[in-house]
Amino acid sequence: MSDAKVALGRRLFFEPRLSVTGNYSCASCHDPARAFSDARRVAIGATGQALPHNAMALVNVAYNVSFGWARPQVHSLETQMLEPMLNEHPVELGMKGREAAVSGRLAADPDYARDFAAAFPPEAAPVTFGNVVKAISAFERTLISGNSPFDRYVFGGEHQALSPEAKRGMALFFSGRAGCAGCHSGFNFAGNWRDAQGQTGRASFANNGASSIPIRVPTLRNVALTAPYMHDGRFATLDAVLEHYSAIGARVRPDYDPRLPRSPFTADERADLLSFLNSLTDESFVKRFAQLR
Repeated sequence: MSDAKVALGRRLFFEPRLSVTGNYSCASCHDPARAFSDARRVAIGATGQALPHNAMALVNVAYNVSFGWARPQVHSLETQMLEPMLNEHPVELGMKGREAAVSGRLAADPDYARDFAAAFPPEAAPVTFGNVVKAISAFERTLISGNSPFDRYVFGGEHQALSPEAKRGMALFFSGRAGCAGCHSGFNFAGNWRDAQGQTGRASFANNGASSIPIRVPTLRNVALTAPYMHDGRFATLDAVLEHYSAIGARVRPDYDPRLPRSPFTADERADLLSFLNSLTDESFVKRFAQLR
């Protein structure tokens, strides 16, 4: 990590020359104003092909132990980035087979030539595809969010930072009654792959807790900004998500993950949970990055 590498990565994150069409970039699916997610049910690649999953928010990704919705073997941002860059089925950015040509175009740009030299000073020819990936990864590691009303209340001691409704929602979120924190755990309100598995080995996130497909438990930080929800974008609002889990509680089966609700939420419980989820929005994070382009 270095200031020069992060600055280069920030510029490359918004660079449309890193796509086969020349008009698509990382930011096309990861909009800073939406906590680095997008507003689509599933992401759309540079050539218009639909991807299988919703674009995951890039909030606090520096702390992940693995990456992506369904690839637990990917353990670094650099490895993860090869998927959108090089995928062919479906095409995302469409760079496979074009790595050298793109590097050549960037090297011919005097500003990029200067910035790559500053970011990778030991290298005689620093403008390489590998260094593109390293620089963007460095930028993504700076996407740190930790100043929401929840953070100010819990870690800063600002007792008025949360409303009474949000405080009740927080207590419910962390209770066995709701079960939310059983999967959305830790300071990032997320789950790594071990957290996505119920006691029977089934993923707790897909198909009401009875799917054999492991799906990552995403962060809930800035979740009010990242609609639509779930790995396939099936729900347009947070209230619809809460309705989904409330309905699970109404028809619980023995094979459901025991962390899921065992009875429906009341209207007051849903309102309190929604207030708490809204309190996870870090306005300073949004303002810090929203103007980047």
